[in-house]
Amino acid sequence: MSENTASAEFLPQSPRGSRLQQEHVRKVARVAEQLRRRKSTAPLSRHKRAVSHQVPKAHDKKHSDEKISMVDFDQVIDIDAERRICIAEPGVPFCKVVEKTLPLGLVPIVVPELKTITIGGAVAGCSIESMSFQYGGFHDTCLEYEIITAQGDVLRCTPDNEHQLVFQMMHGSFGTVGILSRLVFRLIPAKRYVHITHEKHESIDTYLDSIYAHFERQDVQFMDGIIHSNTRLSLCVGDFVDSAPYTNRYDWLKVYYQSTATRDQDYFETPHYFYRYDHGVTNVHPKSFLGRLLLGKFLGSSQILRIAEKARWLVLDDARPDVTVDTFLPFSRLKEFLLWWEKDCGHFPLWCVPYRRVHDYEWLSDEYWKRVTDQLMVDIAIYGMKQRGETNTYRLLETKLAELGGVKTLISYNYYPEQEFWGIFHRKNFEAVKAITDPNNIFRDLYEKTCKAAMGR
Repeated sequence: MSENTASAEFLPQSPRGSRLQQEHVRKVARVAEQLRRRKSTAPLSRHKRAVSHQVPKAHDKKHSDEKISMVDFDQVIDIDAERRICIAEPGVPFCKVVEKTLPLGLVPIVVPELKTITIGGAVAGCSIESMSFQYGGFHDTCLEYEIITAQGDVLRCTPDNEHQLVFQMMHGSFGTVGILSRLVFRLIPAKRYVHITHEKHESIDTYLDSIYAHFERQDVQFMDGIIHSNTRLSLCVGDFVDSAPYTNRYDWLKVYYQSTATRDQDYFETPHYFYRYDHGVTNVHPKSFLGRLLLGKFLGSSQILRIAEKARWLVLDDARPDVTVDTFLPFSRLKEFLLWWEKDCGHFPLWCVPYRRVHDYEWLSDEYWKRVTDQLMVDIAIYGMKQRGETNTYRLLETKLAELGGVKTLISYNYYPEQEFWGIFHRKNFEAVKAITDPNNIFRDLYEKTCKAAMGR
């Protein structure tokens, strides 16, 4: 079953790429051999160089699991500027990819908002950003995955080969269906600068009208927004440009989401646009100006997450955790959600990211897709909300989203009963893929990993 070479279509074209590909094959052989020799069926987790961008939890079972090292899977193997593709290992952070592709006039089509999100993590965790209203998520821009199974077999998976279901089920799998060891993904032409206009709206209706008009016309390259309240909404639209009268960056004293309420437009060098949210989207750390003055240069998203993981017993409260979660809603139900949210929860600002439905993902159930007819979805991201009273806001969201045809990502705290969970996520497809890639369930199944083990159960 082993297929430990890439397809000829996606082999590196440069001498350096060929050398790095040979090194990569040796890394894969090492991991595959470790897995083949492993006799235990106890849970196994990955040891990676990059910090996890899942919400840290004090009692997550992954911390006590046996580990398999993926630390050295962090190379950009090759960039083919002519074909606009990149071949890379899963531990490569997007900032490293952009650093290598932008001098060639190219960037990944979807660049997540935090510098150190890795390309493998973007697939497993459903990363999106301000080009998603055209292209979907990062996974939708990928052409090929190499996957190491729990038995040590190596599969080459594409959207149309014999492992097409494995390819599709890697998205949103949180590492439960195999070890992603190599990716091929598309690139898009880019320019040195980005110009953004901040449209100001005083009603949900005009805000939604503008989002849908841009979606239909496809007249901008970037679109996301900050909902400061239901009567103070900013839609941030823009394009790559060749020149800029000035540039801004939001990696120290200034806070990007706040600027969307006060500025009418902004210019960035392209990397600084991509990472304008790196200190937190709407939950910026440090929060005070003095804190940012003293520590802001040294505390990006990666450092904050690493501190939280290392000191999780001291700083995390699994009983009443802050709410940090992405919710995906059909566009036609967004107004209803926002009105309910204001009345029942009242936490603002929210990050709004329109997301084109380019594919009906196989990891969501057939029943789920029957309830959704919209071609445009919207990610409403809730970050850093303190829970009040006795209400479990996470569970409240799970229930409301089910009513509206929405779904929340599993990066955070999850309280679904098992039967309800598998009414949303596609149990049969997960089982079909697990039979190929992990028959002894050493990577745990999706419910077990995200709803039980992550919570210490």
